Amino acid sequence: MSNPLRSRWRRGPTLLALVMLIALGAAAAWLALTARELDLPWRDVARAPWRAALLARGDNPAPVALRLPAAQPLSAMAGLGRELFYDRALSASGRLSCASCHDPVNGYNPPPGSAAVMFGGAQLRTPGLRPPPSLAYLYRQRPFSIGPDNEELEATLAAQLRGAVAPNARAAKLASNPAAAAANRVPQGGLFWDGRADSLQAQASGPLFNPAEMDAGSAQRVARILRDSKLAPQFVQLFGPRIFADADLAVGEAMFAIARYQFEAPSFHAFDSKYDAWLQGKAKLSPQEMRGYLAFTDPRRGNCAACHIAAPSADGLPPLFTDGQYEALGVPRNAAIAANRDPAFFDLGLCGPLRRDLRAQRRYCGMFLTPTLRNAARRPVFFHNGAYRDLRQVLEFYAWRDTRPQRIYPRDARGRVLRFDDLPAADRANVDRIDAPFGRASGAAPAIDARARRDIVAFLRTLDDGWRAPPR
Repeated sequence: MSNPLRSRWRRGPTLLALVMLIALGAAAAWLALTARELDLPWRDVARAPWRAALLARGDNPAPVALRLPAAQPLSAMAGLGRELFYDRALSASGRLSCASCHDPVNGYNPPPGSAAVMFGGAQLRTPGLRPPPSLAYLYRQRPFSIGPDNEELEATLAAQLRGAVAPNARAAKLASNPAAAAANRVPQGGLFWDGRADSLQAQASGPLFNPAEMDAGSAQRVARILRDSKLAPQFVQLFGPRIFADADLAVGEAMFAIARYQFEAPSFHAFDSKYDAWLQGKAKLSPQEMRGYLAFTDPRRGNCAACHIAAPSADGLPPLFTDGQYEALGVPRNAAIAANRDPAFFDLGLCGPLRRDLRAQRRYCGMFLTPTLRNAARRPVFFHNGAYRDLRQVLEFYAWRDTRPQRIYPRDARGRVLRFDDLPAADRANVDRIDAPFGRASGAAPAIDARARRDIVAFLRTLDDGWRAPPR
């Protein structure tokens, strides 16, 4: 006679094995589904499943408390700067102000629909050389220098959100890695595309007297206009009754006031994007935005965060989405720029023509400042020469520059692809050919495929200022 207890005992392991098989199958299915949803290798998901689960929900696994600029009333100096920022009377045409090329509604980028360059001068017919960069998020920019890579930035890259990214998704920039060479020296800091201004005050005065921009003429002319304007009482109150006796001093104080406005006004560094809310655990990213974020920070794919740092600093300062350094990217020549009609002319960034002190430093020719990506989706043109007009084209450039160069560059009369055609042949060695997504052979699969490019564009839109949580 069989023993019922022994039969149940024999069935127990079979049942347990079945349950375990079902659980393992469910886990494997979840891993595969989550990996597909996040566009990550399943091994990355398996290494940190709890992080992957939060990321798949759109959450930040490691929310932080950001140290945001204090919101305070403008000082009297900054209030004067605000008036000057919008004052068109200082320009030769009477129709240009700082705000004309740095639209406050557009993230202090050029206005929507702008051409590759803006037009200035007395008749607004003189073309500029480069599109205006954004004036936002410059309050922490360092003065220009050439020296060892900034240690704080290296530490930030190493931390890269400490768990908010997928495992081993650490951004890396090999071309400027100090470990690669003891004598590595990196251009960094400064304002404008070539870093030729070291302060917001110096940056404000550049366009004022540039013949292709506001074309204000002389300090004496500007001082006379200010003396006869409604702003004169504010100048006297702030700087004394003899302020207009010295034209250079009056103009210098006016530019300092504009700088104070840029430094104090919250709109220049709002940090109120959806991404800032996500960093603080106050927002969820959509599945596409999350995939874009992961591709953006993944050193095997976009590797964008190597230069456009996405992590807060060690002490909680929100990221500026730039390392403040310079790169030669080999962007194709833009025939829409008037200066480029001369085949012998080249805009070499740090080597000139607008900057003059580094002309002999040929290893820096073709390098331009890495801009912030905050409000980048609002820019009408991209790169130092405005070669592209939307983020889709920008991502295609990064994907295809090395793998499909025929899609990026023109051909000569013999049908040969003219790679890096906006640089003299002697300076093309300066172009970054190491850091992902570059460095792949012609004909190889790009590091960022079409889906990843669309996802990264969706993520970049989360960097626009002015995000508001949807009503519940």
